[in-house]
Amino acid sequence: MSDPHARIAELEAELAAVRREMQDFTSAVSHDLRAPLRHIVSFAQLVEEDAGPQLPAEVQGFLATISGSAKHLGAMLDGLRELSRVGSVPLAPGPVALRALVDEVAAELAQSYAPRPLALEVDVSDAKVTADAALLRVVLCAVLNNAWKFTSRLPEADARVWVRARQAAAGWVLEVQDNGAGFAATQPEQALRMFGRLHVASAFPGLGVGLAVAAKAAQRLGGELQLAAAQPRGCLVTLSIPHEHR
Repeated sequence: MSDPHARIAELEAELAAVRREMQDFTSAVSHDLRAPLRHIVSFAQLVEEDAGPQLPAEVQGFLATISGSAKHLGAMLDGLRELSRVGSVPLAPGPVALRALVDEVAAELAQSYAPRPLALEVDVSDAKVTADAALLRVVLCAVLNNAWKFTSRLPEADARVWVRARQAAAGWVLEVQDNGAGFAATQPEQALRMFGRLHVASAFPGLGVGLAVAAKAAQRLGGELQLAAAQPRGCLVTLSIPHEHR
């Protein structure tokens, strides 16, 4: 009978190799498509500048579609590059003051969304968690940005976001809940996929990148990111991270 421990080690090595291949592929795609994309944008701009006024309105519309689609693709490539970066950056675990990090990220987002305020209720202690601070920041930025965005259609006085943290037996659990647009209870896994969206772009702009990158960062932290429909409305995002991750 073969050694089960040796087989487990072999499978783990194979899985790590597959992940590296996927990481290399994602990185190559996001990098190698840049040059042809720049050519598309540049030549479309040249045509528009040189012949735009003489072109029929329909053709001008075609050019605008080309430019808009190329810029959209560029943003998608940026998302792939960020996913690749988060998946490959060396880990630097250390003590992180969770409350201070939450306050810092919230303040930055408040500036970017100004002048629209948001009632943010934080119930997080001053305790320190052991984690990679940069990756934890990636998760918090994406999750809080998601909450800010999906409460944007509510009257300012009604929009609410709650941030809670508690210590569990296996590690820390951080919850971010909002009372925004929410989603059907059967849909949450789609939002964690790259370019996955639960709402049409005309209602809420975005590429469906942020939460997918956050899920990858949570995985690198040794934890998990989960979504659930909040009651009576909104979204609940839960991040679990272990006390120590090797």
